Amino acid sequence: MPASTTTAPVALTAKALLLDMDGTIVNSDAVVERCWRDWALSHGLDPQEAMKVVHGRQGYATMAVLLPDRPMEVNHAENAVMLARETADTDGVIPVAGAPEFMASIDGLPHALVTSADAALATARMTAASLPMPDVRVTAESVRASKPDPEGFLMGAAALGVDPADCIVFEDSAAGITAGRAAGMRVIGVGPRAAAHAPTAHVPDLTSLQVTTTPDGSITITVQPAQ
Repeated sequence: MPASTTTAPVALTAKALLLDMDGTIVNSDAVVERCWRDWALSHGLDPQEAMKVVHGRQGYATMAVLLPDRPMEVNHAENAVMLARETADTDGVIPVAGAPEFMASIDGLPHALVTSADAALATARMTAASLPMPDVRVTAESVRASKPDPEGFLMGAAALGVDPADCIVFEDSAAGITAGRAAGMRVIGVGPRAAAHAPTAHVPDLTSLQVTTTPDGSITITVQPAQ
């Protein structure tokens, strides 16, 4: 289904919400670009080309795409170093526009964080952005396969006790949108990276969303058209 381009509001109803972190509720682009640019240069790669596949994946999976002939154990070892650097570097980490209000609006509603970051990195970035950490979260340690595999989103739905078809995913990257769709979920794409990857609906940031609930526990996300 293509991203919505209508001028009328789009309303999607769900039982639970599954939130990616980087690029979706937390703007960590400054750190990601610093760290991955250095890594790409150290391996003789074009940083601009590298950035095209970094977003949404776990680091070892990104390395496997960029250096396909390298042993996976080397990718995992370098990813551990990368995670430590990214966790220590929170300079420039801020909330995506509208994220504080959005997170406040879903407080008490069924939702989970589903991120390719590990627990330490997720905690560091959510804290730096002054956003509340969801009680339910699926981090890198939780899954066997990185996005674009749907495992993380399916785990999030299972943890919340909700059928995948009754979940809405919020994502910014090609890998994440692919994972959400593969899980049988609708996807609201957030930010400039998301628009080209056929989310169910697209918003430039989280200021365009309105959250309401019904007595039966359903959650309605109304996507306001871009001005």
